[in-house]
Amino acid sequence: MAELVSRTPASALAVYAHPDDPEVSCGGTLARWAADGCRVDVVICTSGDKGSSDPDVDPAELSRRRAGEVAEAGRTLGVADHHLLGHPDGELYDERQLVHEIVCLVRRVRPEVVVCPDPTSVFFGEHYFNHRDHRTVGWATLDAVSPAAAQPHYFPEAGPAHQVATVYLSGAMTPDVWVDVSSSIDAKIAALMCHASQLAEPGEWLRGVVAQRAEEAGRQAGVAFAEGFRRLKLA
Repeated sequence: MAELVSRTPASALAVYAHPDDPEVSCGGTLARWAADGCRVDVVICTSGDKGSSDPDVDPAELSRRRAGEVAEAGRTLGVADHHLLGHPDGELYDERQLVHEIVCLVRRVRPEVVVCPDPTSVFFGEHYFNHRDHRTVGWATLDAVSPAAAQPHYFPEAGPAHQVATVYLSGAMTPDVWVDVSSSIDAKIAALMCHASQLAEPGEWLRGVVAQRAEEAGRQAGVAFAEGFRRLKLA
């Protein structure tokens, strides 16, 4: 039987690779939680500097533009703060450094829940497989949350230890919980439209695709629109 997560956490930290990943992966959930009084912080690990098929685009200018899109989308979702780590796209090779950076943020923000990509999800049909940045960020976030952030002898310079209670993994092949985003699907779509640098055809086409995917998840959850996650209970 599908389990709907009805309780809104007091605080949440969403950790993703690229500037538009949170909106794609869990924008409806973040918007709903924020509207219900949750403090939502978002971590973007890369600068988005390679996120264009145009060979004439200047990567530095693209990064600046995408940082602005992150801020605009965050305002649309109700995000309290963004943390831009600024790594180049496709170059998240030093996972210990990335784990350290995420531990620092977990201990500073002290979230009740963390949301991140499911790093075990790799192949989605025959037309797409999960980008290495997504997998790397998923594993690094899990390593940062447990045991590192919760144990004081890991990265003691990062501040007092903090135990995250729950992790929600987005993009899971077999989600086991869902969040009803019927009240926030419009905010998700509006936030995605803020990422204009990534959209060749915004408007009704995007609205239709996002709504269709949320409707499919909603049918599994028994609601109009939903986002599915694999849940890990750590405390």
